[in-house]
Amino acid sequence: MRARLRQCALSLVVSFSILLLPRPLGGGEPVIATFSIIARDPETGDFGVAVQSKFFNAAAIVPWAKAGVGAIATQAFANYSYGPEGLKLLEQGLTAPEVVRRLTEADPGRERRQLAVIDAKGNVAHFTGRQCIPWAGAVAGPNYSAQGNILVGEQVVRAMARAFETTRGDLADRLVAALVAGQEAGGDARGQQSAGLLVVRQGAGFGGSDRYIDLRVDDHPEPIRELQRLLRRYRLTLQLYRSMALENEGKLDDAIALVRQVLEHDPQDGEKHYRLAGLLAKAGRTAEALQALERAIALNPHFRVLAQQNPSFERVKTDPKFQRVLSEKGGTRP
Repeated sequence: MRARLRQCALSLVVSFSILLLPRPLGGGEPVIATFSIIARDPETGDFGVAVQSKFFNAAAIVPWAKAGVGAIATQAFANYSYGPEGLKLLEQGLTAPEVVRRLTEADPGRERRQLAVIDAKGNVAHFTGRQCIPWAGAVAGPNYSAQGNILVGEQVVRAMARAFETTRGDLADRLVAALVAGQEAGGDARGQQSAGLLVVRQGAGFGGSDRYIDLRVDDHPEPIRELQRLLRRYRLTLQLYRSMALENEGKLDDAIALVRQVLEHDPQDGEKHYRLAGLLAKAGRTAEALQALERAIALNPHFRVLAQQNPSFERVKTDPKFQRVLSEKGGTRP
């Protein structure tokens, strides 16, 4: 009798463990136990989604957004099609509540889903199926919705809502602040593993796309902290892009000042010193250019070869000091 009871107990434990395991996309939907926030910035029109989960690469599945259209988060036993299909419905003019209703009514597995949608006017709607593992639910406010499942409690999404409403800064700052607050309130009951941030803006992404910010941390012991680091790095990269625009406009002094600001945060990056050297050379500031080039070569000797082919150094190529920098085996120690 005892052996039979032990066997039954073991079967229950195994069954529950299987329920919590991610299921491969080929054999069903994965269990995306997570907390996320979708939002719209009414001043800029930006849409964004931020997510954290004890699930590998959750940001490859949960966040969806399109500039001028809206944003979606699909999680729990995530129905991946909610993302692209939901954006299509929003683009057709359906409101957020209509999209949620249309998607869930057509889905026989809806009671295991969690979904949040925000439309172009800032209307929000969310759905948490009755079979989602507790704690599961959402809190919505003007232009945002915070939701989660397998959380330590409702305090997680309430903390996210407060942080989003009270944090100053752009949409990315507010979304990440919400994640931080959610984690500090207990977060995912299973722990941390991945995080992501998606912000869309018309024409602001690479190649004119709308993916203004698209950052992912697929596997990390502190994914939100790592996401914050990536966001800082991304913003430094944007400053470098801005320096290129200033250079094209002939505003070399402004471009130089901007690259110097970036270097204050990242002094060991040889590429940035090399970029500064090229700008200084174009501006005719030879001594400063050579000093920056020496530093770049010390950090990465390959810049010696690149400098020989770079038209930015055309004004200083005949300078004996420039030739000496390129011929020396080393540069100024970093």
